[in-house]
Amino acid sequence: MKLGILLTSEHRLLSVAAMLDVFQTVNRFYEEAGLEPFFDIRLLQLGEGESMYSGYAPASIRAGEHCDLILVPAFKPEAMPTLLSQNREWFPWLVRQYSKGAHIASFCTGAFLLAATGLLDGKPATTHINAEYAFASSFPNVQIQADAVVTEMDRIYTSGGATNSFHLMIYLIEKFCNRSVAVRTAKVFSVDIDRKQQTYFGTFLPIEDHGDDLVKQAQSKIKKSFREANTIEEIIVDVPASRRNLVRRFKQATGITPIEYLQKTRIEAAKQLLEQSRQSVQEVMLDSGYNDLKSFRILFKKNVGMTPTAYRDKFNAFAS
Repeated sequence: MKLGILLTSEHRLLSVAAMLDVFQTVNRFYEEAGLEPFFDIRLLQLGEGESMYSGYAPASIRAGEHCDLILVPAFKPEAMPTLLSQNREWFPWLVRQYSKGAHIASFCTGAFLLAATGLLDGKPATTHINAEYAFASSFPNVQIQADAVVTEMDRIYTSGGATNSFHLMIYLIEKFCNRSVAVRTAKVFSVDIDRKQQTYFGTFLPIEDHGDDLVKQAQSKIKKSFREANTIEEIIVDVPASRRNLVRRFKQATGITPIEYLQKTRIEAAKQLLEQSRQSVQEVMLDSGYNDLKSFRILFKKNVGMTPTAYRDKFNAFAS
């Protein structure tokens, strides 16, 4: 099976290194069984050049070879604002490969490049949990599933951030090899293959460099008043815009509505208190702007993927 790993501009070295390590390991299993390596691994780049990965001479995509499976690595976080223009030449090549039957998988923030090709339009996708709103704002036609570890539809795959990349690789190994090889690989890399979500690893990092001063004003008011105000209307009452206009601009700029923004701001405050204090769940509830314990627990679990008590037990700095 021809496996192509893209050496995109500003890719994360760790992302490519992990791919090589995992799929080389699978090939070793086959060789130990007296079989040919299952994957013909190729590093692909836009032009000619030397490889920084030992044992591999990168090939130019201009050679015109077809791949059966293509992996798009994660990008360096600081490269996100400019990565699409730097990697524009990959877009038509990926579309052509897909039209010829290739399976394409993006890892973590690599979903931004895959989405820019249009191949993710109308399909589910995940990415790094902290890039959810930037992704949703940039690609409104993609069905973002930020809590998902892995997504798949019509030969297109995406994974969440960091270690979730291993879950997608294990998934692909099971799909193209078999369950036994996948389990053996998971054991080698200590991957818990039953992980179903990544929500509780996230931090609410709202988009603030969108250039809409009116929305920035509303964001600032929410940040200052989320504990005291009972409704979003109370918070944005002084913002010089109609509610309908503000909601439209707010969602366009941040990817979510003002009420969703308020809830996520409160939940993030609660998470920090659960991580860093010895307060009870009820005290945390009150300090983060809620006054009904049952509703707080329901909202917390919906947003985080676990109860406040379970979250505290997992992440509290004072836990023994």
